[in-house]
Amino acid sequence: MGAPKRDDVCEKDIVGLKYFDKILSMLDVLRDVGTERDRAGNRNLHMDEYCALILLYLFNPIVTSLRAMQQASELKNVQKKLACSRSSLGSLSESVAVFDPKRIKPIIEELGRKLQPINRNDLFKDVSGKKMTLVDGSIVKVLPWLSQAMLQKSSDKNTIRMHTFFEVDKYVPSDIVVTGGSGRGEDDERAVTEKHLEANRVYVMDRGYAKFTLFNAIVVKESSYVCRIRDNSRYGVETSRELTSEDVDAGVLSDEIVCIGEGRNKGERPDHPIRIVTVRTTPHPRRGGKRKSDQTGGPPSDGKLRIATDMLDPPAHVISEIYRRRWQIETFFRFLKHLLGCRHLISTQQNGIEIQLYMAIIACMLISLWTGRKPTKRTYEMVCHFFTGWASEEELLAHIEKLQPNEG
Repeated sequence: MGAPKRDDVCEKDIVGLKYFDKILSMLDVLRDVGTERDRAGNRNLHMDEYCALILLYLFNPIVTSLRAMQQASELKNVQKKLACSRSSLGSLSESVAVFDPKRIKPIIEELGRKLQPINRNDLFKDVSGKKMTLVDGSIVKVLPWLSQAMLQKSSDKNTIRMHTFFEVDKYVPSDIVVTGGSGRGEDDERAVTEKHLEANRVYVMDRGYAKFTLFNAIVVKESSYVCRIRDNSRYGVETSRELTSEDVDAGVLSDEIVCIGEGRNKGERPDHPIRIVTVRTTPHPRRGGKRKSDQTGGPPSDGKLRIATDMLDPPAHVISEIYRRRWQIETFFRFLKHLLGCRHLISTQQNGIEIQLYMAIIACMLISLWTGRKPTKRTYEMVCHFFTGWASEEELLAHIEKLQPNEG
């Protein structure tokens, strides 16, 4: 037997749209995107309306698909509050081809300026005022024909990759770049990162990003990096620094200025001093079968975490703690996929996928602006309860009042 038919989206399922008022006014700048060739003026779905419906999809668990978005667009309450007209399924599916997702980035930047730091730790005061930015990628599986048509190239893994730049202080991404999932050529995570570097940041990365040309590019950009390197990395110790009691308590085993990259071509060597902080961790062997696809738990570890950085001044235990923050991006990926629904791509075009991801960033920012706290599972669920009419505004505000301040 097939799955039971899902009920249609009704007026009573859509409440709380007044909370979208401010963001809708910011989306007004998208009104004319893609209308250059619409000389007759008969376009019935504009980019600002499409983005507003995406927000509805992200915050209302009743709206679970493109068809549900189309049904919602027929509701008078939605049309009034979101300032949109009825849209056909074909319009929602095909209009994204003429929408430019990059036009959403200035809106994200404007919202970012309104966000107050919610995850700041005084331990990082020695990082010279630079924005701590976690860098990582996450795979989203798509249909084989979709990955080829969307990215105009073959994909042996039928995936796309979300290259994410995540600001620790504000607990939201500053950018998500969508590429093919092969990880080769222009899709290589290090190549994508180098292409999107900004000044005055501390980029925190795992060992997959360890590449001297990327390190050099970060320093040239007047930023810094904290990056784990592989356990079998070879280097010579030039200076060994004395550890403090705080370093020892944090599990730091050594703090050294090293000579690394000898034997490589000149352009591939580091052009600045590199410091390696070694931290005690739990050793584990490689688990799984002989094939790489059968292995679980990541590469083996010898019980020592080697962290490379260009920053020479912060204490070793601060460098260790900065790298420990990298795991926050893994938590965010779970939030993005499992709660905001980004495992399900509602568009079959790359423009549509990027718009969905950018609107997911805006959704995270809205939660932070509404609550003054980082977006968590419980808070997101409470917001969804409110948007479906299951929780009153008083109950939502009571939940926010009970939230504890975020710890750095």
